[in-house]
Amino acid sequence: MRNRQLTLSFPSTLYLSPVLDLLVADVPPALLPLVRLGLQEALVNAAKHGNNLDPSKAVRVHYQGGADWWCWAIEDQGAGCPECACLHQGPEGAWESGRGLYILHQVFDQVEWCTQRQRLHLTKRLAEVPPCP
Repeated sequence: MRNRQLTLSFPSTLYLSPVLDLLVADVPPALLPLVRLGLQEALVNAAKHGNNLDPSKAVRVHYQGGADWWCWAIEDQGAGCPECACLHQGPEGAWESGRGLYILHQVFDQVEWCTQRQRLHLTKRLAEVPPCP
């Protein structure tokens, strides 16, 4: 498979199924549920926490993928938030943000925040999946 790129923008909403379908189209079936969960978590965070579900604000995603690697850059129009500050917002906020960050770090091989904290870069590489017994 040759490299493929896709850039899309959508209003801040939690209706994400069509967007997720496009963003995981190249991911192999064995990794699909896990990668889809991670991307859903990242998109919900951008729409809900970054843009406060304001439909006049957009979430923008740039995707690039090859035969055995995939990268997503997710950007919102919020004020930004330092990565660790999200973990200290009180018991309920800490659970929500801590769980989301935990999921991202478990699903993706690389999780990077840009300097302004409005853009999240996620990378997944194809790992050897052992055959079923």
